[in-house]
Amino acid sequence: MKKVLVGDFKLGKEEKDIINEVMDSGRISEGEKVRQFEDEWAKYIGTKYSILTNSGTSALIAGMCSLKHTKHDSPNKQILTTPLTYIATSNAITLSNLEPVYVDVDINTFGITPENVKLFLEENPDNQLKAILPVHLMGYPVDMYQLNKIAKENNLITIEDSAQAHGSRLDDQKAGSLSLFSCFSFYVAHNIQAGEMGAINTNDPELLEYIQKMKSNGRVCSCRVCTRAKGFCPPLSNGRNNADPRFSHDIIGFNFKTMEFQAALGLVQLRRINEILTKRQENVKYLNEGLSEFSDVLQLPIHSNKISYLAYPIVLKKQSNLNREKLMEELGENGIETRPLFGCIPTQQPAYSFLKEKYKDKLSNAEYLGLNAFYVGCHQYLNQDDLDYVISIFKKTLKEK
Repeated sequence: MKKVLVGDFKLGKEEKDIINEVMDSGRISEGEKVRQFEDEWAKYIGTKYSILTNSGTSALIAGMCSLKHTKHDSPNKQILTTPLTYIATSNAITLSNLEPVYVDVDINTFGITPENVKLFLEENPDNQLKAILPVHLMGYPVDMYQLNKIAKENNLITIEDSAQAHGSRLDDQKAGSLSLFSCFSFYVAHNIQAGEMGAINTNDPELLEYIQKMKSNGRVCSCRVCTRAKGFCPPLSNGRNNADPRFSHDIIGFNFKTMEFQAALGLVQLRRINEILTKRQENVKYLNEGLSEFSDVLQLPIHSNKISYLAYPIVLKKQSNLNREKLMEELGENGIETRPLFGCIPTQQPAYSFLKEKYKDKLSNAEYLGLNAFYVGCHQYLNQDDLDYVISIFKKTLKEK
């Protein structure tokens, strides 16, 4: 039986060559490849700086925990975010000793809306917000222009969770370049695949310094590249004692450093990013055309050359009377791998069940999507036979309903 996976990864000659290059260099901890990827990723996204971490979750935690050391901090503890996404976003907020608060999402693009943010502010004038943190889910960019305007009017900062939006654009600016800082994930299922790796992008040099410290157990040394071998050490030259700055710590931090292997794989992927995004966009268009006859029961994804599609999301329309679990099961029995579209975190995720009563009947779109949306693959490794097979199985399954 044919198999069509949600995601795939092909380890080709370029990937093997660059991994061997790392092994032959004798250095596998952060070094040349990490710095090279940081520079190239910052340039691609359109920010001054990028800092790599060992995961996207770590990137979120490092960024939020660094705020308290900068001019951007406030005593407020609440982060306004989305209820519909992978749980890592809410976990990172909570683990940073902050409190996630939620507004509903758009039914078509899955992200929080400026209108819902404004409504929250109007209904909660005594809020304790520190920041607005949207997620560009499935690659759909949230309206950062309007969110930034709202944030400025209310003395808030914005943070972008761009984990699933490598290369998505709002007008001519990329997701991840429109906030104080943004976070990316290069998990193996994402559009740039490095296994496990994350990045924080920012234009703020003060925040950059503290994130660099935060990801390295809070050490006083925030240099991107150590110069001690050349006989010069900035922390020592700035009046510090003779203690090795790599083992002297002035803030409490984490070990979120990555390795050369992941950065090396990321570099190979980054060279192909336009090809990757174009292929995914073409696959979404092809699937949309093939499944258009079911548009009365299926909400198919919006097609745009500005969206970097993580996958192909499908929403069962209310009038369809289709059961998501049964449909996903039948697709799976025919070799079509599926995933549910996460879930509404405060009302459908067991870890956040303590919030269920608070948000009852307040997040209708997120709850509906959490129960009636799922996705299949649209990745660059799929060929026309794969896409035709997906379409044929959908037709066979839905016409039997």
